[in-house]
Amino acid sequence: MIRLLCILLGYVFGLFQTAYFYGKLKGIDIRTKGSGNAGTTNTLRVLGTKAGFIVLIGDIAKTVIAIALTRWLIVPGHEELEYLLVIYTAAGAILGHNYPFYMQFKGGKGIAATAGLLFSFHPLLAVTGVCVFLLIFNITHYVSLGSLTVYVVFLSQLIYLGQTLGLGRIEQGTLNEMYVITFLLMVMAFWKHRENIVRLVKKEERKTYLFKKNK
Repeated sequence: MIRLLCILLGYVFGLFQTAYFYGKLKGIDIRTKGSGNAGTTNTLRVLGTKAGFIVLIGDIAKTVIAIALTRWLIVPGHEELEYLLVIYTAAGAILGHNYPFYMQFKGGKGIAATAGLLFSFHPLLAVTGVCVFLLIFNITHYVSLGSLTVYVVFLSQLIYLGQTLGLGRIEQGTLNEMYVITFLLMVMAFWKHRENIVRLVKKEERKTYLFKKNK
């Protein structure tokens, strides 16, 4: 029951579509511009770096806030499940971001929302995630490649931390559940980026730049 509660809490916060609402303030529906994706990258390309940064912060924040509420309201009395409940809450936020019911389930791809999980989960994961993304992005300028690489590294680090440090001596069954949920989130990220992956293979993926005009 508490797992479902965490998912529902996260989903409610994930429904706040920063790109969509920011676009509306600027008089456009971001889903009808550029790639049609209601996320950070498309906002950056359509409305500029400042807009992209605002959307990024908004989408990270909604996951961070949902997780903070989980730790405040749900974790007490279930401390041994803290990390697991954090992941379930983040999963709900990512689902809400990707599949908002009031937008015909057409949202973003969940990467910024996932960043909120990394920042809330463990400092090592946050630092590594940022470094990996920036490295890949600065070399290739492919946001999709950087994002998917972060997911692979995130899952790998999570398993490493769980199996070597125990993340607070969590029971193996709980650790396994954490790995499965994170793996499913990674699969969903790859599914949402399936068209990007095809373009990457064909070397047709669009590059993104922060400080010069994106074509």
